[in-house]
Amino acid sequence: MAKAPVLTPQAEDFPRWYQDLINKAELADNGPVRGTMVIRPYGYGLWERMQQEMDARIKDAGAQNAYFPLFIPQSYLTREAEHVEGFAPELAVVTHGGGKELDEPVVVRPTSETIVNEYFSKWVQSYRDLPLLINQWANVVRWEMRPRVFLRTSEFLWQEGHTAHVTYEDARDYAARIHTDVYGDFMTNVLGIDVVLGRKTAKERFAGAINTLTLEGMMGDGKALQLGTSHELGTNFAKAFNTQYLSKEGKQELVWQTSWGVSTRMVGGLIMSHGDDNGLRVPPRLAHVQVVVMAIKGDEAVGAVRELGAQLKAAGLRVFVDDRVDTPFGRRAVDWELKGVPVRVEIGPRDLEAGTAMLARRIPGGKEAVQISDLAALLPKVLEEDQEQLLRESRERRISRTSDVSTIEEAAEAAIAGGWARIPWADLGPEGEAKLAEQAVSVRCLIAEDGSVPQADDAPGNLAIVARSY
Repeated sequence: MAKAPVLTPQAEDFPRWYQDLINKAELADNGPVRGTMVIRPYGYGLWERMQQEMDARIKDAGAQNAYFPLFIPQSYLTREAEHVEGFAPELAVVTHGGGKELDEPVVVRPTSETIVNEYFSKWVQSYRDLPLLINQWANVVRWEMRPRVFLRTSEFLWQEGHTAHVTYEDARDYAARIHTDVYGDFMTNVLGIDVVLGRKTAKERFAGAINTLTLEGMMGDGKALQLGTSHELGTNFAKAFNTQYLSKEGKQELVWQTSWGVSTRMVGGLIMSHGDDNGLRVPPRLAHVQVVVMAIKGDEAVGAVRELGAQLKAAGLRVFVDDRVDTPFGRRAVDWELKGVPVRVEIGPRDLEAGTAMLARRIPGGKEAVQISDLAALLPKVLEEDQEQLLRESRERRISRTSDVSTIEEAAEAAIAGGWARIPWADLGPEGEAKLAEQAVSVRCLIAEDGSVPQADDAPGNLAIVARSY
């Protein structure tokens, strides 16, 4: 009898495949409250590596980490009308605490623009205090009606940056710097996802912003996933919270602001961009386990993999030594395949006699025998090749499944068929955007003719990227 597949094939049912993979690869479980999740150690290891890579880039951009409270007075949100209207359906509100009704309800943090501004207004006195560049790693709550693990959950983990500047130009340029140098670099060169950097339409803009920059990735089923955003807030929150500074000329001026964030949604994007019918494939630059060194059986093999593991760690690789010979080798190999570890080095008694190991590569697939003495020099090259392959596959998928169209009907047809469409924004406009929404199709972003980020919604030659999305 043929062995049943571990995962539902992608071509048969992509959403089911996604859920199967999360369960079988031990990435996360559903939490006890609908819409919440428990992130398991291997899944959290992916998030930790994302944090490390992102945190270094954020600090290189000049921001410092801080922390703001989880509970926000409800009155704070009402000060910026567009902001509260945008978030009202998603709010979790606490009305009782300590066994009695609160004098004022508090909101469980959906985002922190309001509470950050309450303190920015205290901290900023003079132009000398600017720019003020703050980031926090935190959890947020947005009550989700249609949850899906990592992609849409009522509570998720993220970073949110908040900055204040002397001029509009400074704020605009900083939001763009985060968009490209921090998020774009990380997603392309670490996650291996070929993201499109663009500008959101007015309809899709963050509540309270004057401009939103986005990074959109094409998933394995052709749908789009918004992987991160960077917002120009103008002076909207500064007006609401009286966040001012004394200029060089001795005048009180409102600060110009930005906010920007990425979340554990990137783990979902990683899965759906690179996973296949055998499980996850983790980009080597991201992987918290780049190499698993496996003993097939025998005490000598156990000793050899422990020694080799130490050598590879000393060479700068992130290594896990799997010496659990009391667990069947086949089961362990399938588990590591599901988890997407880029490379397995398998050693048994016969390999030791020959001085070789079996090198199994998860990303291109296949196995080959290599000299154990060559591994420390060989593996970094192998991992870089595999990193490049994932980005290349992601780019080829986006290009091959993106159509240039000229009508609303053609745009909708391309998106419904499982791809993206490019259409001149002048031919679509807000009315066409509304018509697409009736078919669960959206404008993911606007780009310029040369693929760059446009400076305005109505800049001549703007193209709209149209897709169905998560």
